[in-house]
Parts: sequence; structure tokens; C-alpha cells
Amino acid sequence: MAPRAADPRRRRRISPRVWSPPGHWRLLAFCLFVVLVVLTFQGIAAHTIGATGEPHDQTSAAAPLARARPILAARGNRLTPIERAPGRRIALTFDDGPDPRWTPKIAAVLRASHAPATFFVVGSQAARYPDIVRGLVRAGNELGNHTFTHSALTSGPVWQRRLQIQLTEAVLAGITGRYARFLRPPYSATPDAVTPDQERALAQLAGRRYYIALADYDSQDWQRHGVASIVAHATPRGRSGGVIMLHDGGGNRSQTVAALRELIPRLRARGFHFVPLSQLAGLSASAVAPATSGFERSRGYAFELSVRVAFGLTAVFAAVLLAIGVLVAGRALLLLALATHQTRTSRRRRGNGSGRLPSVTIVVPAYNEAVGIERTVRSLAASEYPDYEVVVVDDGSTDGTPAIVAGLGLDRVHLVRQDNAGKATALNTGIELSEAEVVVMVDGDTQFEPQTLRRLMEPLADPDVGAVSGNTKVGNRGRLLGRWQHIEYVVGFNLDRRMYEVLQCTPTVPGAIGAFRRDVLEEVGGVPTDTLAEDTDLTLAIGRTGRRVVYAEEARAWTEAPSTLTALWRQRYRWSFGTMQSVWKHRRAVWSRDPRLPYMFLFQILLPLTAPLIDLFAIYGLIFTDPAAVIAAWGAFNLVQLGMAIFAFRLDRESLRPLWALPLQQFVYRQLMYLVIIESTVSALQGARAGWRHIPRTGDAVVGAEA
Repeated sequence: MAPRAADPRRRRRISPRVWSPPGHWRLLAFCLFVVLVVLTFQGIAAHTIGATGEPHDQTSAAAPLARARPILAARGNRLTPIERAPGRRIALTFDDGPDPRWTPKIAAVLRASHAPATFFVVGSQAARYPDIVRGLVRAGNELGNHTFTHSALTSGPVWQRRLQIQLTEAVLAGITGRYARFLRPPYSATPDAVTPDQERALAQLAGRRYYIALADYDSQDWQRHGVASIVAHATPRGRSGGVIMLHDGGGNRSQTVAALRELIPRLRARGFHFVPLSQLAGLSASAVAPATSGFERSRGYAFELSVRVAFGLTAVFAAVLLAIGVLVAGRALLLLALATHQTRTSRRRRGNGSGRLPSVTIVVPAYNEAVGIERTVRSLAASEYPDYEVVVVDDGSTDGTPAIVAGLGLDRVHLVRQDNAGKATALNTGIELSEAEVVVMVDGDTQFEPQTLRRLMEPLADPDVGAVSGNTKVGNRGRLLGRWQHIEYVVGFNLDRRMYEVLQCTPTVPGAIGAFRRDVLEEVGGVPTDTLAEDTDLTLAIGRTGRRVVYAEEARAWTEAPSTLTALWRQRYRWSFGTMQSVWKHRRAVWSRDPRLPYMFLFQILLPLTAPLIDLFAIYGLIFTDPAAVIAAWGAFNLVQLGMAIFAFRLDRESLRPLWALPLQQFVYRQLMYLVIIESTVSALQGARAGWRHIPRTGDAVVGAEA
């Protein structure tokens, strides 16, 4: 067997490129850190807000504030009432807001009744709804501090309790330009419920800066026992007024709104009138709401804005996650229906298939494939097909690959040597040196079954078919990484190709096994040499000619998948980066209504980029929401995936045993794919250049491998 020489004038060479992309890990780590901070901050602000409630009745002779007035100042470790007898004055107070639904309704009742009130706001809620807070102030109401996340102020580390107060103060400073000196501890009620330990804790926090504001009359509206009950609890028994506690947030406050409409006129009819809490305490408005400096207001505004941004971004993330769920669910249903249809029609087509078999040239580009090239070539040479040849194009190997091929001495096998110029150029060399009607492209690590070539040719009996994708099988699936890739090939690649055939939007005929009509290759100018994913680039070009691309499930080719994470990274980076190159190269096809480009952009680029949100929100849910619900959702997700996998494995007539590794795939393999797509995207956006690089082989792939 005399080696053929490639014509150097007809050889195209990839321009020199640098393989390793610039390091983006600091940028990626920073972005991840920002997202984690946003989710953590929003989770703390939104999901650590305690439920509205009040302490159980603890009145006893030991209660240090029994029968004391409810507005108190700290004197050392003690709280001292500063309020004089209220007379016929009433101060309405509302806790746990602002609430976007109930606070405006309560404010409307107050405005219509010309009754002022004091609103003790939760800082995180105030930051989310600053316009409501400003509206309360414009209407003549006062504001008080109710901590940032409705956290108890009588237990826990002192720094944490102080931080709860300071964060709310910063928010109010940013919104109103004033501080709030009234402080109402969450879960508090009347003075006689305060224990000696609680008194010391509150006095320590209040210091000389805050006034502790409790209540004379607890409406207990948070229990929602009805309007009559709320009115009864809020109504003074005698002729003395005082502080009434109600709620404008923390739950459904429809009963509070209705009770307020009854309570105000009823108390006025008894001779009571309504005043701000500061007037009841005998304090000036500037004492309870002093103005901030310009710097303090700016700092407060920045913090308030950051809270809103955190909630806004989390809402965006949640919307994106919902969109992902809808897309994935819709795609899964479409996939099940169309894959079933394709399987039936293709098997019926194969059963009726007969006619002339075209001549075939199998082109094998080889660069340092000494480990497995002999098995590849022998399997191709053993094909049960009448008219074919095998052309092995050695692309400047340095490991003895050409010598191995030459030493086989097999009929129908021809060796071509060329200087190293890349896989695409090697394929073009083989095409140019052949004259067969059909060109089959096969990777140097891939092995055929004896009937593979014949099965691959059957769909070409239809003159509208321009290319055929074979069924790529992982031949080294004995280890966990190989099993994961085996599952991915069956579920993620082969099942998709069934759907692609029906929709006529096949994006890639794989380099491991693909058949192409010669006239179609000539029409598109051969194999493209200017992208890393030459198989995707070529398939997109063929699709634009109007020729069909179909899938031959019985044309099995057994390939060696990467056996290490490093090798897998290199392979998937090349695939991902090359796909982006191909989409950009063919971007004008969008205007010709080619469905493949939008599909590829959506499901092969955009969706993988946003998929990490699933994991982030799962962690978010475990920490800040109901872990049982998150685990149940994760279990349901895995059951759906398992169902899809069983369906795909049944169609491919594969054993179900490897599917035990499917749940484990969610914890390592999927995250690696995230990093690959993110790295590829950043590289592409920065204009990084990357070239094709050989992946080391182990020679572990075998035909008919079992996991």
C-alpha cells in the first residue's frame, strides 16, 4: 500500500492560535460572590422576618414595669416612664409594615378620619417600599423603628441586636432624611409583660438615643378573631386614653382596616381625640425625628437602594428560573412526542429500504492516534459493504501513527500524509483525494460494527437527504466519568437527534460518524476551517442548502470519551467555543427563518449559562425557606430526568443499569459543564482565540461496551 501525497497547493491551514484562553476565573469568582451576597442578603431580609406575635401574659409582682406608662427612657439598666397622664388623648400605632396592600388602606382610613398615627416599620420592608414610607410622612404620620427583620431585641448577641436597629435607622435616614428615635421591640405588648432581664436588655440598647414605645391597649388584631374582638381590645375601659397597638403588616389585615373604621368614630364619640405619639410623650417632633446630615442621608439612601437592588435581582433570578422551568418542561414534552414519532418512521423506513448503495470514501483524520488507530482502521476495513475505501489522513503525527496504518497492509485502506494543519484541513485533504458519491467522516478513536456503514447509507436512498448522523456510543463506560458521558450521549445527544430530524433543525452531525453527499460538500465549499466545531459549522451550512439531515440509530459507532476531567474540559471547551463561533458565523441565517440558530442560542448557550441559578436557588431554599419543599422539588426533578433517561435508553435498546449514576451526575458533572459554558462565553466575548488540540487517548474503548 503506497501512501498518497496531498497536494500542498490545495491544502488550507488554520492560522496559528493560542489554545489556552485568558484566565477569567477571578471574574467568574467575583460574579458568583456577588450573586451569593445578593441571595444571602435578600434571604435574610425576606425570610428571617419573624411572625407577628406577642408574649404570653407574664404579669406578676416581679414585673418591674407593672402599671407603668408605655413610653420609656433608659436610666442605666432601668427603663423609666417619661409620659405624663394621657388624659383623653389616644396615640394609634401600627407595627410590622409597610405592606404594599394593607398599609395604604390603613393610611387612607387615617387620612379620611383626620387621625395621625405612628408606624413602627420593619427596615427590610421599608427599603422595599420607600414610596409608601414617604407617603406616610407626607400625611403627617410619625415613624418608629421595629428592627430590620422583625428580630427579638431581648435575646441574642448584643452586636446583632444593635445591627438590627442601626440598619433600619439607615434605611429611614435614606428615605426620609430623618432618624427615628421611637423603638418598639418586636413581640412586645404592654409594660407589665416585660421581665427584669428584658428590661435590662432593652435599656442597654436604648441608651440615650432611643425611647422604648410599648402600648396601653393591645388590639390583638394579629390573631384575627374578628372586627368586634379587635375593637373591644383596643377600646379604653375608662376615661383615660393612651397608646393603642395595631398592625399594618405581617399578614392579612383586612379585619384591622374594618376595625379601624369603627374604632376611630366610636372613640371620638366618647370624647377622645387622636394625637401623634410624640405629643403623648411630651416630646418635640425634632426630638423624635431629628434631621440627618447630608452624608448620613446619602449613606442611608445607598443602603436602601442596595436592599431594593437585592430584592429586584432576586426577583429577576426567580423569573429567569421560572422561564427555565417552562422551557425545559416544554422541550421535554416535545422531545418525548417527536422522538417517539421519529423512531417509528425511521424503523418503518429501514424496513422498506432497498435499492442501489452508493460508493463511499471513509475519511479518518489522525493526529497522534497510535493508541487506537489500528482498531479503528481494522473495524472500518471489516465493514460489510460492497463499494467503499478508507482514507487515513495523518496530520503530522509524531507518535508513529502513520507507520501503524501503513503496516496493517489492508485492502481498501489508503494512507495520506500531510504537515500538521488541523482536523478540518485533514478532512478536506481526504475529500479532495477521493471520488466516491458519499464521504463518511470518522474520528481516529472510533470503531464501527460490521453493519454500521450499510445502516448509515440507508437514509441516502432519499435524494432530499444531504447528510446522515450516526449513533455515537461511548466505548469506555466502565468508570463513573465514562458512565456519565454514556448517559449524556444517549439522553442528551441521541434523543435530541431524533427530535431534530422531525423538526429539520439538526445542528450537528458528529465528527465521530457522519455521512455526506459529495455534491453537497462541494456546494458548501468543503469542511470549514475557521471554527473549532467544524462539524457544527458544516451541518449549519448544509441545512441552509435546503437538504435534509437525518439520524440513523442503527449506524452505531463506538468512540473513546475523555477519561479524565482535564481531557473532558478540553473537549467540551472546544465544542462550546466552536458552537458559539458557528452561531456567530451563520448569524445572518436567522433572517432566512432557519430554526436551528435560535434553538442553539437558547438551549446550547443561553440556557446552560443560566442553569447555575437552579443550584443557587436550591441552596437558597434549603437555608431560607422550607427544606422539605426544596428536597421534594429536587426529587421530582430527578424523577423527571430518570423518566426521560429510561425512555431514551429504551429507544436505544440500552441496559438501564448505568442509570444508578444519574443522580450523582447532578453534583459534579453538571457543574463542570456550567464552568465550561461560562468560560467559553467569556472567552468569546473577549475575542480570545483558541485552536484545535489533541486529547490524549487511553485505548479503552471497545465495541459493544457494557457499563
